[in-house]
Formats: sequence, structure tokens, C-alpha cells
Amino acid sequence: MAAQLSLEAAVRRACLLESTAGKPGNVHPAAAFQDLSYGDFVRSAEAVAPVLARTAELGVGRAVYDAIRRTRETAGRNTNLGIVLLLAPLAAVPRHRDLRSGIGDVLAGLTQADASLVYRAIRLAAAGGMGRVDEQDIAAEPAVTLVEAMRLAAGRDTIAAEYSNGFQLVLGFGLPILAQRADFPQNWEQALIDLHLRLMVRQPDTLIARKCGLATARESSRRAAAVLEAGWPRTRSGTRELEGFDRWLRSDGNRRNPGTTADLVTACLFAALRDGLIIPPAHVAAGGPPAATAVYESSDLSGSPHSERDPGFDTQRVQTAAGGPPAATE
Repeated sequence: MAAQLSLEAAVRRACLLESTAGKPGNVHPAAAFQDLSYGDFVRSAEAVAPVLARTAELGVGRAVYDAIRRTRETAGRNTNLGIVLLLAPLAAVPRHRDLRSGIGDVLAGLTQADASLVYRAIRLAAAGGMGRVDEQDIAAEPAVTLVEAMRLAAGRDTIAAEYSNGFQLVLGFGLPILAQRADFPQNWEQALIDLHLRLMVRQPDTLIARKCGLATARESSRRAAAVLEAGWPRTRSGTRELEGFDRWLRSDGNRRNPGTTADLVTACLFAALRDGLIIPPAHVAAGGPPAATAVYESSDLSGSPHSERDPGFDTQRVQTAAGGPPAATE
């Protein structure tokens, strides 16, 4: 078992590792959206890590709201609402308890006040594709606890479902997959892409479903399964399937972005780092960049080969790329 990180370090590293990995359809250092860049995710990770580390003290609802407020002040857009919603309850579990045994008590203690603050955070984030519902709509003040509100949304939103089922997908499915990766320090990017694909197969991405319909979300699950069935990452045919999947997800103006799945990957990473079940890449542990791995055979849609990109974990390079000041050197 790896040494236990501080909560702030676990949040930061989970967010940065997830956003740096070249997962199909998502933003990463070699692929941006028209209105969203890798630098936005770097700034957001730095903004929320110290807030979420204090969730046990602040309470889940307050931590969610404060983290989203900090994100809006820092990045100016919604980059991490799903991440914050998933990480806040996990970060509230007392450190002397593992997450699987402690998350139930945290969820049972959530209140109507938590729901009110989370509703405010969602409105502040201005998340896309939310729509309107007849009961406990996000535009109104909630009259139920946060778990009760999430239970009402569980059928249409995977993150809400995690609140209602005790984080089964994160802790019962994704975490064991990561915990088995003894090679994580060397092959972290491959491990995260593999987890991303397996999560998409297991659960159609609900952000895709909200934006494009359930049929498209199910098609994305089928295509993710085809990548794994083709033997990725061991075979050339698997690599070609992954490249084709990435292109398909990025077509139609990135509306097929599997953003909910990326949020789940971050939560699984946080859980594994928090409980010491994986060892972060050596350069990340030392504050420098992890070694990039060639997970695509050629280049992605941005034209930059994954094997040549700057993963961006070096503090000076990351802060400069994100628009902030370079880190001081000794």
C-alpha cells in the first residue's frame, strides 16, 4: 500500500492526472474544445483542492458551493461541477476510515441545507443540458435533503445516482480496477484510458444522453466496448478503434464529450490516492511532470502526437500555460 497523501494533494493530483490523460473525447494537453482548454482544468484543480480538503470542517454543501465559486473566479466557466459533486462527500469521510466503510455515514448526514447550497452551486456553474423537472427542480429552493434530491435525479444523472446508491460505481467498480494496477506509476495514462473505457461500457455517459439523447449515449458505450474487444492497448486494431472512437466523440462540435465519465475517473483516482491503493507517477510525487505514454498510434485531431505532448505537471510550466505566474525557483 502506498503512503497516504494529504487530502489537498489527493484532490489536486486526481484532477490533474485525469485531465492530463489522453482520454477519448475529452480535453487534454493536445486537444482543446473551442471554449475549454487544458489550462482551464489546471487552474480549476488548483482552485478547488484546498476547499475540498476542508469538506469535513465546512460540510458537503458549503464545500461544493465554495469550490464552484472559486472555480468561477479562477477559470470563468464550468469545468468541474461533476468532479466537485463527487469528491466532496468522499473528502468528508474521516481519515481513519476507508471510503467504502465511511461514505454511508456521510451521505446519511446530508441535510436540506446541503441541498440548498448544492442547488446554488449548480446554478452558479450554469451546467449545460440540465433542463427542467416537475419535482425539486434545480431552479427552485429544495424542500428535501441532498440525498433525497439526488435520488429523484438518479435515473437521468450518474452522479446523482452515486449519492443514492452509496457510490457503487466509483467505489465498487472503478476503484478495484485502479487498485489492481500495480504498474500505475509507469503506465498511469494507459490505466486511466482503460478505466474511462470500462466506465463508459458499464454506464452510458449521462452528459452525452442529456445533450444528444440516450441512443447516442448507448452508441458511445458500444464503441467503447469495441475498443476493448479489439485488444487495445495490445493490438494495432485496438489502437485504430481508439482513434476512430476519439474522432467520433469529437465530431458534432464536441457534443458527444463523455464528461460525466471523466468526472467518475477523477473520483476513482481520488479514492485510490486517498486510501493509498495506487502510487502516483514518480515525477508527480516529486512535483514534476509524469512521463507521457504513446497511447494512440498516430496523432489526435489537434495534430499533436500524444507521445510528444507536454503533460503539464511541472509547476512552472503548468502555471505559465494556465495564465498564471511562473513558480519561484530556489
